[in-house]
Amino acid sequence: MRKFSLVLVAAMLLSVGSVFANDSEKEGIPTNNLSSQIVKLLNHNDFSDAYIGSTAQVLFMLNSDKEIVVLSVDTDHEGLEGFIKGRLNYQEVNFDKYEAGKKYTVSVRIEI
Repeated sequence: MRKFSLVLVAAMLLSVGSVFANDSEKEGIPTNNLSSQIVKLLNHNDFSDAYIGSTAQVLFMLNSDKEIVVLSVDTDHEGLEGFIKGRLNYQEVNFDKYEAGKKYTVSVRIEI
């Protein structure tokens, strides 16, 4: 009987821990996910229909001040390249596991 109660308590602790680990976005708790912060920085644009469906590969690094430094933007649209560089360059991000000078790549797709 004692083993059963220990297993039950352990299962309850694991299930409670997984509940707290999920749904942080829904409750308005900011996340430290670098991709979600980049989405917020690139949000609210006024691209024409010609840019819808366009993609870009963005190579960047984080400097010692946790700021994004865009190294290159690989895209067919010159306007999209300028937009991404203007919105991301030297924007500070909240990222706990960053390494200054480490290069990151993110894919960007323009949608409605």
